[in-house]
Amino acid sequence: MNIIMVGTGYVGLVTGTCFAEMGNTVTCVDVNEEKIARLKEGIMPIYEPGLQEMVLSNAARKRLVFSTSLPECLDGADIVFSAVGTPPDEDGSADLQYVLDVARTFGRHIRKYTLLVTKSTVPVGTAAKVREAVQEELDARGETIRFSVASNPEFLKEGTAIADFMKPDRVVVGVDDEQSMRLMRSLYRPFMLTGDRMQFCDIPSAEMIKYAANSMLATRISFMNDIANLCELVGANVDAVRKGLGSDLRIGKKFLYPGCGYGGSCFPKDVKALISTGHSHGYAMSVLEAVEQVNERQKHVLFAKLKRHLPELRGKKAALWGLAFKPGTDDMREAPSLTLIEELLGAGCRISAFDPVALAEARRRLGDDAIELCRDMYEALIDADALVIVTEWKQFHMPSWPVLRKTMKGRLIIDGRNMYDREEVEDAGFIYERIG
Repeated sequence: MNIIMVGTGYVGLVTGTCFAEMGNTVTCVDVNEEKIARLKEGIMPIYEPGLQEMVLSNAARKRLVFSTSLPECLDGADIVFSAVGTPPDEDGSADLQYVLDVARTFGRHIRKYTLLVTKSTVPVGTAAKVREAVQEELDARGETIRFSVASNPEFLKEGTAIADFMKPDRVVVGVDDEQSMRLMRSLYRPFMLTGDRMQFCDIPSAEMIKYAANSMLATRISFMNDIANLCELVGANVDAVRKGLGSDLRIGKKFLYPGCGYGGSCFPKDVKALISTGHSHGYAMSVLEAVEQVNERQKHVLFAKLKRHLPELRGKKAALWGLAFKPGTDDMREAPSLTLIEELLGAGCRISAFDPVALAEARRRLGDDAIELCRDMYEALIDADALVIVTEWKQFHMPSWPVLRKTMKGRLIIDGRNMYDREEVEDAGFIYERIG
């Protein structure tokens, strides 16, 4: 098939590249000329394991091309995917201006039947607005060209996005006509050879599924953080509690790990958007409002634990391991590290930090002088009064305790991801704080 992917952010670039890997001809379109120029040179705008190699391979075979002009690509397109950003407005609602811009351009330039699929995470009812925008442009042209609108929400996890796409646990598609259903089934057929995991439904339900899924995962995280904080107060071990919960088959083990709060591009934005959708229909999403409150509070836990041991932080030095919101990505959007850094700097504390892939993003966000960005995890420890684990990268799992003792000035470790065994750390001569 001839596919157009509008938007070369995380979702658009991964999705377009994976479709090309299956033999489709994919044109990735973005209005950002610099980004497209860099992609043509093989320079990725995001970090995702395996993505660069796959982009280069498919670009070399001419299955994946890049453009800044949607109108120039539309003539031969079978399906146009809209994967542009939907940033939150001040009230938490999703900003649909870029989604509707794509719809209007689509309506102004299509010459034959084409399917327009929304891949971006959008509120329920967006497809109706997209259809209306396309039809208005066709009416202005005096044309009666047929088109269809569909919803195909993404369920990619940063760090494992290619595997998630190539071997999906489900593909949700919202449609309202047979032709769009046939097109989407044909497009995804190569991904379903080991079992049909496609779920067709009406478009509003597809739009809701994405928000509901992310909000449920966010709820589990905030719930476990609440439980962990209470465990500390009553003397319970959150690890034992987590295992007991996860053993219940009705609950399961995933997303029951306490920590220092969730971040990233999806959970915070989608929870806010679903709350806003409820408000716009006169309904309070009380559970999700609490989920958001718990998460914002949890991002302050690491600083509170540091203050408990080091009441005067002015002039002290804290070493941070991990800056990205999760391992496997350089994404720092809504990352707990940003909250901690702001609090530490406000208290007059010096900061040294290391992250395997997010140093460039940290420098872009924080500048060169706010904190010391180190090239090695142990370099960050030099003369540190405390070490704070913020992101659970694999290379942090088994540190050399003798090196830590020799390099650090202090003996305090604050583990925001519960990576270590308390007895082992304390036997190595450290004061150890964790979550729960």
